[in-house]
Amino acid sequence: MRGAHPRVVLGLHRSRHERRLLTGALDLGVTSIDTSTNYLGFRSHTVLAGMAGDLLPGLTVSTKVGYFPGRERAEHSLAPVRLYEAVEHAARDLGREPDLVFLHNPEHSLGDAVDHGGEALAQACAALDDATSKGLCGSWGVASWDPSPLVGLVDPTTPKPSVLMARAGLLVGIRTLDAMEALTAAWGLDRGRVWGMSPFGGSTGDPVWDRIDPRVFLRGGEGFSRVQAAFRASFYLPRVGTLAVGTDDPAHLGELLDALAAEPDERTIREYRALLRERLISQAA
Repeated sequence: MRGAHPRVVLGLHRSRHERRLLTGALDLGVTSIDTSTNYLGFRSHTVLAGMAGDLLPGLTVSTKVGYFPGRERAEHSLAPVRLYEAVEHAARDLGREPDLVFLHNPEHSLGDAVDHGGEALAQACAALDDATSKGLCGSWGVASWDPSPLVGLVDPTTPKPSVLMARAGLLVGIRTLDAMEALTAAWGLDRGRVWGMSPFGGSTGDPVWDRIDPRVFLRGGEGFSRVQAAFRASFYLPRVGTLAVGTDDPAHLGELLDALAAEPDERTIREYRALLRERLISQAA
């Protein structure tokens, strides 16, 4: 078994939830998993408890609340009572209290609360803060696919999350990068409490990874693959302390862990961000 890798979390968004993946991750030193109430057709928690209940005590488990089953499709809600109950159900279905519960994509409902978005966000955060104080989870955070709508809604009265998570990587636009930095500052979070997710924008099989060579973002990157370089650069776009990545192949996870030894070229990454900003300005002109 390798040494522990606290900077990498196994994400289960598109995972088949197989036991071999969890045991393989543990063998590699990855001891944290990230799931959500709505993953695997709202069955992720019960499936995990059924096929790996004996492994869960040895794992750090984060999950998310905010999506609920609807008649035809999932619906999103920031209603404090529903969120609190969702945390209760998560603990029950997992067979243990989650170590971390994220408020999942709050921006999806804030569009319906234009005049009182700050209040709606604060109340949703307060519900998770309350659940944490009652011992239903170890801590709480905010996970946002598009954090831009949250900027300007956070003030000193907004409960402070323990962790903030959003997309990371070379395919993330400058608006998202700026929004993450603004929220990090507004909540007074250090880098260790900022997580990235979806570093490949969905799949390493996307044609974009055949057209670009992310190894330019590494110092001496010739010894690493394009996928490894893209993964390593994701820790700086935006700057995060932990990265959640999904796979159903332990060998692929091991390849990504090897990339942690690579040294990012921060100057090239800064130049890339400057290019992203220039492009945004030119598009707006």
